[in-house]
Amino acid sequence: SFSVLLRDDEDTFKILIATDIHLGYLEKDPVRGNDTFVTFNEILDHAQKNDVDFVLLGGDLFHDNKPSRKTVHSCLESLRKYCMGDRPVQFEILSDQAVNFHYSKFPWVNYQDENLNISIPVFSIHGNHDDPTGADALCALDILSCAGLLNHFGRSTSVEKIDISPILLRKGRTKIALYGLGAIPDERLYRMFVNKQVTMLRPKEDEDSWFNLFVIHQNRSKHGATNYIPEQFLDDFINLVVWGHEHECKIAPFQNEQQRFYISQPGSSVVTSLSPGEAVKKHIGLLHVKGKKMKMEKIALETVRAFHIEDIVLADHPDLFNPDNPNIAQAIQAFCMEKV
Repeated sequence: SFSVLLRDDEDTFKILIATDIHLGYLEKDPVRGNDTFVTFNEILDHAQKNDVDFVLLGGDLFHDNKPSRKTVHSCLESLRKYCMGDRPVQFEILSDQAVNFHYSKFPWVNYQDENLNISIPVFSIHGNHDDPTGADALCALDILSCAGLLNHFGRSTSVEKIDISPILLRKGRTKIALYGLGAIPDERLYRMFVNKQVTMLRPKEDEDSWFNLFVIHQNRSKHGATNYIPEQFLDDFINLVVWGHEHECKIAPFQNEQQRFYISQPGSSVVTSLSPGEAVKKHIGLLHVKGKKMKMEKIALETVRAFHIEDIVLADHPDLFNPDNPNIAQAIQAFCMEKV
């Protein structure tokens, strides 16, 4: 239900939503090398200025599985600048954090660590670019998590069965069950859903009083018979799905008629491919949740480099392009340069 919330108060969660930041993309490019870092700073600056309760990221914070020293350093620099400070965090965690963060040596949320001074907690699942690899199954997010600057959640360690246990948050009278599932190869996850091997656990008490928020990083559009996750696979008790991985910005929540939940697809904050979806204006979201009601505010990103894409059919210009012309390559080049 999308009712306009009258005002922000002690019962209202304010959550900054972003995904697919791809830190380090084209970092060696002399012109575009710093684009991802500049936009990440803009995102965190919006979080600070809007006085959000926490930041929620939907995967692919890093572009490379083993990000460079420069990329990791820049990320740590930004998180330390914007997310540490004396501002008190206004919500509490009700779930068993040893379950939520069981793969960490520090299984608790960073703002409750007495050795750290966190003003804006950041929660993130991993994407397919920065997923856990190697014998120790570590990913770049684990470095940020170990440093106490980010809370990595939604990690599944079993290939037989996935039990998604939510992080239970409470602010005043509003309660959020935050579910996350880091990227898993689509065919495998599709098969696990079909075989009923994926379970989303519900809170034991007053399960209908929770706002259920689910973050996922998989193919949403169909790339093959099983190379995506159909929306109807997801449980119908969910209120809002934040769908990462897809780069086109469709951040305004859209209702799935069959399951009745809403889906927000924030899209990436940087262009990484020459596709029409990437040309859509990039946004992040400011999600307000009060009780079971929500409102998504779109925030346009101003530091994203302009990107335009257009198809040109040479056959539509027979007067300009004659196949028999030996200088046709130069003619096409001149035509394209004029377009640009």
